[in-house]
Amino acid sequence: MNGLTLAGARVVVTGAASGIGLGLATQFAAEGAQVMMADRDAARLEAVAVPGAQLLVTDVGTRQANHDLVAAAIEHLGGVDLFCANAGVPTTGGVQAPDLADDDAWQGTWDVNVMSHVWAAQALVPHWLERGTGRLLVTASAAGLLTMLGSAPYAVTKHAAVAFAEWMRATYLHRGITVQALCPQGVRTPLLEGAGAAGQALLAPSAIDVDDLVRTVLESLQDERFLVLPHPEVEQYARHRADDPDGWLAAMNRLQQRLGS
Repeated sequence: MNGLTLAGARVVVTGAASGIGLGLATQFAAEGAQVMMADRDAARLEAVAVPGAQLLVTDVGTRQANHDLVAAAIEHLGGVDLFCANAGVPTTGGVQAPDLADDDAWQGTWDVNVMSHVWAAQALVPHWLERGTGRLLVTASAAGLLTMLGSAPYAVTKHAAVAFAEWMRATYLHRGITVQALCPQGVRTPLLEGAGAAGQALLAPSAIDVDDLVRTVLESLQDERFLVLPHPEVEQYARHRADDPDGWLAAMNRLQQRLGS
């Protein structure tokens, strides 16, 4: 595997109108990449000022939108070297009222946080196999390695996003396709603001700026690690979870009790 040279690279970023997506797109463009920025928020997307970036208003929560996005990128950029599947929704709630996450919430979160990656891959993999190279960066979350109290749909779908990225990496690495999973804890973005009371209590104290996360991503594009962890402590938490799942879950339950009170 070789590191990605951003100068001249064709890059697509979803969820690009704010937060992590905007930070990535801005830095990629500054490094000389050709960038296509996609987001469903037309007003925010049209207000961004990323020199040379192409803008596409779309909702990646459907199969057709993802396939159309990849087709547009291939047409207008001439191909896709890096696809940042970054769009995500921070649905809160669980399985009982008053914080019940209903079926529509579950389905909407599943479509954006998981299926958008699958649908994008369906369109990208044939293109990449023909070229013999390609890179997929999935923005998952530390919640996908651990969990997220107060947000069952988010925790479950981010686990699924990591699992899909793992499957892609194991399946296509030898054929020139590099897949990486970006798994931050709190990042100071609008997504964190919508994480609910539990999310704020858990994530805000150790939250980092988007610029710090972007620096970690740039490093990962060169050493090609699978797990991209802007918060180094996440690796230790994940090891604890794997080594002693009962002890880890007991500790999480104690935290849940404190949050509940």
